[in-house]
Amino acid sequence: MSVLTRDEAQTRARLLDVQRYVIDLDLTTGDDTFTSRTVIHFTAHTTGDTFVELKPATLRAVTLDGAPLDPETLTGNRLPLSLTEGPHELRVDAVMTYSRTGEGLHRFTDPADGETYVYTQLFMDDIQRVFAAFDQPDLKAVFELTVTAPDGWSVLANSLTTHLGDGRWTAATTPLISTYLVAVAAGPWHSITTEHAGLPFGLHCRRSLAPHLDADADELFDVTRRCFDRYHEKFDEPYPFDSYDQAFVPEFNAGAMENPGLVTFRDEFVYRSAVTDTERQTRAMVIAHEMAHMWFGDLVTLQWWDDIWLNESFAEYMGYQTLNEAARQTPGTQPPSWSTTDTWVNFGVARKSWGYDADQRPSTHPVAPAPDAVPDTASALLNFDGISYAKGASALRQLVAWLGEKDFLAGINTHFARHKFANATLADFISSLADATDRDVHTWARQWLGTTGVDTLTPTVEEADGAWHLTIDRHGERPHRLTVGAYDRDPHDERALVAREHLDLDLPQDGGATTRPGRRPALVVLNDQDLTYAKVRLDAASTETALRSLSGIPDALTRSVLWNTLRDLVRDGELEPAAYLETARAHLCEEGDLAIVQGVLAFAATHIADRYLTAERRPAALALLTDLTRDLIRRTEDGSNPGLRLIAVRHFIDAAAQPDTLRGWLEDGHVPGGPELDPELRWRVLTRLAVLGATDDTEIAAHLAADPSATGEEGAARCRAALPGAAAKEAAWNALFHDDTLSNYLFTATAQGFWQPEQHDLLQPYVARYYEDAVPLADRRGATIAEATGRHAFPTPVDPEALRLGEAALTREDLLPALRRKLTDQVDDLRRALHVRV
Repeated sequence: MSVLTRDEAQTRARLLDVQRYVIDLDLTTGDDTFTSRTVIHFTAHTTGDTFVELKPATLRAVTLDGAPLDPETLTGNRLPLSLTEGPHELRVDAVMTYSRTGEGLHRFTDPADGETYVYTQLFMDDIQRVFAAFDQPDLKAVFELTVTAPDGWSVLANSLTTHLGDGRWTAATTPLISTYLVAVAAGPWHSITTEHAGLPFGLHCRRSLAPHLDADADELFDVTRRCFDRYHEKFDEPYPFDSYDQAFVPEFNAGAMENPGLVTFRDEFVYRSAVTDTERQTRAMVIAHEMAHMWFGDLVTLQWWDDIWLNESFAEYMGYQTLNEAARQTPGTQPPSWSTTDTWVNFGVARKSWGYDADQRPSTHPVAPAPDAVPDTASALLNFDGISYAKGASALRQLVAWLGEKDFLAGINTHFARHKFANATLADFISSLADATDRDVHTWARQWLGTTGVDTLTPTVEEADGAWHLTIDRHGERPHRLTVGAYDRDPHDERALVAREHLDLDLPQDGGATTRPGRRPALVVLNDQDLTYAKVRLDAASTETALRSLSGIPDALTRSVLWNTLRDLVRDGELEPAAYLETARAHLCEEGDLAIVQGVLAFAATHIADRYLTAERRPAALALLTDLTRDLIRRTEDGSNPGLRLIAVRHFIDAAAQPDTLRGWLEDGHVPGGPELDPELRWRVLTRLAVLGATDDTEIAAHLAADPSATGEEGAARCRAALPGAAAKEAAWNALFHDDTLSNYLFTATAQGFWQPEQHDLLQPYVARYYEDAVPLADRRGATIAEATGRHAFPTPVDPEALRLGEAALTREDLLPALRRKLTDQVDDLRRALHVRV
């Protein structure tokens, strides 16, 4: 199959103007394939040759202006067309294959009740798996869709759908949208509908999840309404589509997809088990993020994939910022559960660290890459990462701090007005911003969006002549507008700190040191409030204060900045991993923000205990985490903080070195004092028992029989792969790398179970086998499984031989781009882990 290059897209865009697609899908032809008939109305500006893309199982017939074309001319995914100047009509009749990997038209049969669902994910070049198209973002068109579905199914699409009878459904004609944004979801959906601002809103999930969606419907609609209203306060352009449906679909690869009028979400967001308020906030943020895309990406769409940040960075920034604004409650009322804390704390802990990590790997790239850096769709797909999301959102937050929100929103609204229902570039956006301000946004964009790497800011604090003096060393070239927090010890509480003052500074500092009266503060925090994107360091006195009094800092956002600083110090080899663990042990029992607790425990477990400490030191780390989480469980026995208790229980399970306590919980069906073991906790306990060799296939099968759901099947696959026996490992390996039948989710679950630090000797031979088997697997199964192979199935042993094998694999020229990118990142993380261990 050929990937589309930028040059080819530009050539085709000069040749064609595409007006309309008429698509007819028949979903009643069997379990493996469906029928796709497409009519494309377009105009050629001059005589010339081009191609249309599709990936059929069988191409049955093609006509151009009524004249038949030979289906045998299809080469890979390209059907050549020779055009005269003027209007044309292309008709394509094809049989297409359902996907089992979340690409194209994905088909899923729910093991809980046997019902079947299909939905599209047409991102990048996957539309070609569903219907013929001139597949590039700047050839927008209107779409008319008809679907034939089995009896009892309903059909959702980008616009309102009507059932014509006999299983025939039609969708209202869309406005101009890009090909990758077309969406269909069909099946016996459980649907809940309402109306807001004159538009129909809907929530949809598979029937087996109906009680869980019903339980959260009020919350989901509340978030949706609040965000919808807040965006209309910020943006001059009204919501541009005729309805707003949100469908929670199975085995979805991303968090969600911004299809106009029909946003698709992974259906893990329909909670079957208990979750924390932070997890509810994350779900609410994803809703806000995807709604922002209705303007950033759907109304105004990138011209080529080098500007993916115009979609993702903006949606990421707007999602967090707008959710914060939408959460402002009426005085005297309780805040909703999804807004109990500042969203930027969650961002700083869970997302910004993703950006920092990505920006320090060999695969880093500018937020807005140069055009020649994204020459084709395969390279573009690699840029959906921590740079385009987290770093880009951080850069926009810094831009708002520097520019001011009024001018920022004025520039955005100018951008929408100029390019609505069309396409735009970085240059277009900067031009719109420049018209709204006197500041030099062109230089800012070059410094922030066109460069790579993370600046490091290091303070020097000196005290003399009744004053203290702050000098900031900036390792990097970007300008920064930031807040510096100065804190003193609380005279009434030796572990608490009180804010003395906050200083707003611009870097580089024009006048050298900043001087303030009085004794030096006990703690000086650069980037307090987290307005810029940079690693920050502490002076020696501030380091001592932070390690001793971190939980006594009054603001959660400041604490998140300091926890990220400690995280960076560990990753850079400047702080002993054990010191981070001891700091967590000292402060997490006093931490009130759940996002921080979860983030610190996750880093402590998955990075420090599993990778940064040697096998000899790992048991002590697990023991510390067990003691810490046991203390958290004891402190929450009164039911005062169920979210904190749930986090503690989860991490206690994952750190357990002996099976006895877990076995007791499983047999009793609950943790003493709560919570009950819901499906998520049951499978988590059983997975840990499998790792420890304290369960077997018979018990796993019994639990699957009790929970015959999709997540039950994933839990059983994870448990079987985690069993510490040679036969179990070989069976899991064959399922992953040889039989090619696992869906995307079952592949991921099996891979997650396979590699376990406790099973180092048993797994050592599989390290070399990984590199032998991963390459042909990626070639056979494509980009989604290639990415999962690199992300979830990558060997976890940390030793020089594993690094040597990884570095050797990267010298191969036959790696699929998605696999090469993941291996590049994983090998660099392995190299870093070995450095930290020294």
